Amino acid sequence: MQEAKNLSKEISIKKIDNETVNVKIFNNNILMAVVGEFNKNLTEIEKLTSTKLFFRGNSITAKGNKNSISNVSNSLMFLVNKFLVTNSIENNDIIYSIKHGVSDLEDKNKNNVRSIDQVIKTPRRSIIPRSKKQSDYLKALQNDDIIMSLGPAGTGKSYLAVSVAVTMLIEKKIDRVILSRPAVEAGERLGFLPGDMKEKVDPYLRPLYDALYDLFGYEKIQRKIETGEIEIAPLAFMRGRTLKNSFAILDEAQNATSTQIKMFLTRIGENSKLVVNGDPSQVDLINKSHSGLIKSKEILKNLKEIKIIEFDHKDVVRHPLVSKIIQAYQKNINDQN
Repeated sequence: MQEAKNLSKEISIKKIDNETVNVKIFNNNILMAVVGEFNKNLTEIEKLTSTKLFFRGNSITAKGNKNSISNVSNSLMFLVNKFLVTNSIENNDIIYSIKHGVSDLEDKNKNNVRSIDQVIKTPRRSIIPRSKKQSDYLKALQNDDIIMSLGPAGTGKSYLAVSVAVTMLIEKKIDRVILSRPAVEAGERLGFLPGDMKEKVDPYLRPLYDALYDLFGYEKIQRKIETGEIEIAPLAFMRGRTLKNSFAILDEAQNATSTQIKMFLTRIGENSKLVVNGDPSQVDLINKSHSGLIKSKEILKNLKEIKIIEFDHKDVVRHPLVSKIIQAYQKNINDQN
């Protein structure tokens, strides 16, 4: 993330001794955002850095070992900068600030710096990429027509795709957003489930709904669903269509066959984008070898018009334990092989 122009005027950091550092934040609005309601952000920083924080006036004092107090000061500087750039601080920013601190601000000559131009402002929050691969993914979502992203849960595959898609819809760059996924649990035989088509497939698209409501609010999204600007469609219902002026997202694509993925990708029409997201480690098909995600990636990897992004545990932006859990399971798979 790019450093805000006035960052140095908003925060000062003074090392008292090898076990103590004092941080002052001069703007009360920024200070309250950094501290969080009932000091919850400071409590989280204490837990993640194994330090003791003391908050009084506009001053935050950290006590701990040399490395831990350095992590605290870097974290607080990152959070101040994040607020200056996006006017918000999210829960995940606390975790991210500990993992990366001000390395993003200092590493200006490396590709892991996210430009301020990549901030996506939605009605409810501002989104910034939190890793080099997220930055590449966001750039692809904005500039390429077909994008495939593979990686574990928590890497932002669906969240970023939804944020870009609906932002383009609101800006009238497209006419429609289409959300789709294979309904594996129902074997694509949705006729046995109660309700209309939307009610049948809704449970399988809950993660996308969560992202939509989080970014744009329930009422705004419901209105766009009612007008058809946001369309919910099971993958089986995409056959035979040509998508024009649309942004279509196929989620949980690890549960689609290569034939189904080919069918989805060949729906692309004029002024449209197609996104295929999936986690190869979470295949729910009875015969896991039928998953077409990896096979499709290998088939399409030499087509320069298709952008392929592969995430790993380092790109996970949920609780730090999620990354460790993913690593542990991957190690177990590697040991078995």
